[in-house]
Amino acid sequence: MPDATKAPSSAPVGVDTTRASIARVYDAALNGKDNFEIDREVLRQVATVAPQVNDLAWSNRNFLIRACRFLASQGGITQYLDCGSGLPTAENTHQVVQRLQPTAKVLYVDNDPVVLAHGRALLEENEQTLFISADIFQPEEILGNDEVREFLDFSQPIALVHNGTLHHYLGDDGPEIIKKYTDEMASGSYTVIAHFFDPETPEHSQIARAMEQKFTHSPMGSGVFRTHDQIEAMFGDQELVEPGLVLCDDWWPDGPRVKPLNQVEECIAGAVGRKV
Repeated sequence: MPDATKAPSSAPVGVDTTRASIARVYDAALNGKDNFEIDREVLRQVATVAPQVNDLAWSNRNFLIRACRFLASQGGITQYLDCGSGLPTAENTHQVVQRLQPTAKVLYVDNDPVVLAHGRALLEENEQTLFISADIFQPEEILGNDEVREFLDFSQPIALVHNGTLHHYLGDDGPEIIKKYTDEMASGSYTVIAHFFDPETPEHSQIARAMEQKFTHSPMGSGVFRTHDQIEAMFGDQELVEPGLVLCDDWWPDGPRVKPLNQVEECIAGAVGRKV
């Protein structure tokens, strides 16, 4: 029986050009080159209700970059477990953190065949970066991996990154999945989460749910827009770094906002939590 919590696009099947891939759809949204017509079709379908759909991906990626800068500079974190690493269209986690912490170790986890090919290239590029193929929604599989345990020291703080992943998990046990990771992590560790967001306001909920319908009924088959409380629950009893769970574009922006956020940018939120 297929797992109803998993999006069809999350199962590894080889490079299948007839089925959309989460990583390749994100790549297409970021104007990358590692995507196929079926991936671009997902964005075209969502664009019929949200023409600025690509901004979901940019808000997600820019939040990741700022969060990683914070963790490396202010948090002093030198170990990163990046789940659902995606394709290197824009700056990847290791590029951001190793500029600030040259000895930082970054372990990427994904099971998309196109991502795996890039992962192998990363191994050749940087000995402080490791890539493994695994299901990010099966923490036991990752935490029990000897290669992971050898590469990361779980007695020291680690940054767990689930950026733009959990909205592709269709079950209600996202908080339990994150807890399995964080239970193994030392005090002083951090968790980064960005997630498609239903603001529960009349002007923005409608567009959030319209995008959800298009994403989940597209060739990708996933893209759940959860509420503030549902996303916040994924952090469990961690302390949220100020300003807490907010729109991705409102989490320590790089400068003053000179133009208002559009409807799509109002529908993706993020936070960084710290294990006490």
